[in-house]
Amino acid sequence: MKRRFAAVAVVVLGLALGGCTSNATAVPSAGAFVFVSPGGKSEFSYPVGERGTVADFTGTSVTDAQQTIKLSDYTGKVMVLNVWGSWCGPCRGEAKDLNVAAELATGKPVQYLGINIQDDRQAAADFIASTRTTYPSIFDPTTRTLLSMNGLPTSSIPTTIVLDQEHKVAHIYLRVITAQELTEAVDALLAEGENTADVTSSAPDMTADPEPADNSAAEPTS
Repeated sequence: MKRRFAAVAVVVLGLALGGCTSNATAVPSAGAFVFVSPGGKSEFSYPVGERGTVADFTGTSVTDAQQTIKLSDYTGKVMVLNVWGSWCGPCRGEAKDLNVAAELATGKPVQYLGINIQDDRQAAADFIASTRTTYPSIFDPTTRTLLSMNGLPTSSIPTTIVLDQEHKVAHIYLRVITAQELTEAVDALLAEGENTADVTSSAPDMTADPEPADNSAAEPTS
């Protein structure tokens, strides 16, 4: 019995540290973001050439049922998508770090966006007020918005997805996240965008018409 109890304790501890649940593997396929379950990993990162694109999604704001929020509202911005619920203990645990990271991103082309799932709107709004969260959240009680992301599991929260400026999946965390981790991930993606812009601006303009040659010296004199 002691051995059985110890084994159960280890499993419970693992779930508590990782989040409410965590049992999936993520892979990009055919240019689109795809999530495949099961797996066991809790963190994924993709280099530029292996990133899948997230299709546009939409939903109403947790705090204003009349306000519609779309991913495409934030074109050109690095996106930090955090899936949460007011009933999820680990979500409460990471709220402060998310707020700190969002504050550190002020003035940068970065947008934090929550996706509140399997929740009551008032309970979710109370959570936002109590944690003094300033970035918006989509109210997604039936997980319809989340399901639009090609199989992203709805049973593993908190989940944080970081998209690059083309809204391709760069990082996924199926666990509690820290402000330092998020800030480092976001800044690295911003640096990618800056490097791409530098390469583009320094390339020669091959579309311009060439200047006509000066043939005056070759003209015969009278």
